[in-house]
Amino acid sequence: MNVRLPSPQHLFLIQILATAMMTGIIWFVQVAHYPLFEKIPKEGFVAYENCNTTRTGWVVGPIMLAEIGAALALILLGYRMAFNPLHLIALGCLLLIWLSTLLIQIPLHGILSLRADPHTMDLLVSGNWIRTILWSLRLALLSVLLGMGKIF
Repeated sequence: MNVRLPSPQHLFLIQILATAMMTGIIWFVQVAHYPLFEKIPKEGFVAYENCNTTRTGWVVGPIMLAEIGAALALILLGYRMAFNPLHLIALGCLLLIWLSTLLIQIPLHGILSLRADPHTMDLLVSGNWIRTILWSLRLALLSVLLGMGKIF
């Protein structure tokens, strides 16, 4: 059986497309979605939040997994471009995004799934700037690599 590994170009393309999608999504979430939580009536907030996290997970989960999967595959398969300092910094941004998601956003959504808490909503908005900035920086770094022709 002959197994064909994905090319670094295909992996990079998957990575930069997923990063661009997540950058757009995170800016929408940061500027519109999270700040509007406070406008949802308290009596319907918990039901809204539980539906929101489920549906959002179905949208962003596959994109985030494709993004980190492609980034890690480049490293694990030993492709030279993966060890470019700009790519390694972009990977570091992604790891920090995942840490922020696991340590900040998910626990805050856990609280909001139980009660409408304005303080927790504020923490969600302010804490999400970490991911917004990191995804924006990550997209810029990957775009520079693309522009420099470092992947082809």
